[in-house]
Parts: sequence; C-alpha cells; structure tokens
Amino acid sequence: MSTFTESFVLATAPDPTVTRHAQALLGAHLVGHGVTVMISEVEAYDGVNDPASHAYTRTPRSEIMYGPPWRLYVYRIHGHHCANVVTGPTEHASAVLIRAGRVVDGIETARSRRATARDDDALARGPGNLTRALGITIDDLGTDLLTPQPVTLIRPEGRPVDPSSIRSGPRVGVRLAAEAPWRFWIDGEPSVSAYRRHPRA
Repeated sequence: MSTFTESFVLATAPDPTVTRHAQALLGAHLVGHGVTVMISEVEAYDGVNDPASHAYTRTPRSEIMYGPPWRLYVYRIHGHHCANVVTGPTEHASAVLIRAGRVVDGIETARSRRATARDDDALARGPGNLTRALGITIDDLGTDLLTPQPVTLIRPEGRPVDPSSIRSGPRVGVRLAAEAPWRFWIDGEPSVSAYRRHPRA
C-alpha cells in the first residue's frame, strides 16, 4: 500500500480541480473501524464557487471544509451520516462526497452493521450505507485521513482505475447546480448507487 497523496500526485496534473480529485479517489481504499471499502462512486463539490456545496455559505457546520485538505467532513442528514474528503485548497473549501464503495476487507463486520442489506454489493451502496458499513459517525469529523486511525485513505499498489472506465453524470439529490456532471463512478461496478434527481431541481 502507498499513501494516497503519493499516488495522487503521480496520477494527476498540476493544480488539479475538485473534479480531478474526485476521479482520483475512485479505486482508493477508505479504511474505518475494522472495514475497508474500495471507493466506486463520488461527487465533487467546488466549495465557495458551488451553490450546491455546504461551504457556499460559511457556517459553523462547514468550517472544517475551509481548513487544510485530507480531513474528513462528516454531517448527518435524514437519520444517516455522509462522509466527505476535504480536498482544498485551504479557504476554497472544495470537498468530495464518498457515495458508494465495495467492501474488500472486514466484510463480516460490515454485514453486522448492515444486516438489512440484500447482498454484499449493497453493503456500502449509497452515502448513508457506506458510513454505516465503515462505522463512521460524527465522532470522526475532522479526522486526518493521512494518519493510520481511526479513518484512513490509501491507494492500493498496482494499476489505478482505467480512465476509460470512469463515467460521469449529474449529482444526486441536489436542488442547485443540478446539471453539473460532477458525479463520477466506475462503469460496471455493482456497488454504485442509482441516480435520483431532486424533485425541485
């Protein structure tokens, strides 16, 4: 395993946009509380430039997004938690929502946390299911993802995701900037969630 930033610098152009950060996260491993998930679906949010971002207006909840990159931004909505990787730069507040993934280690633990999942492909399908499978809660807010615990982001050794397998489309459930094609996923990966448009978009 290599650190995520080492492989990220090698895999992307200088000064990447949040959409490049998002695509680079595909295939990375998010490790949390005894479970490892291979990230298969993400959404990019461009901070102060993006009306769909929590950071478009600076509030106590979104303050973590204005800080240094590679921190975990966790928020609660509709009774579940969502996990976001702050990508920066500092004060720009860009971040990437982790929408779905495939459990690659700790599957018994994930199954115990997601007892209602219809199969293993569904264990971490959707942002709320993903955090539940990983055991991520608001207690993990602000975690430095480049440190070993409690939640870590790593890039497995070997070939990264083939760029030709990455697909993009509108973000799920956002009312503003709903047409921006900033949701990215790995084509053919069964853990990817279904697209749902906001009824007022």
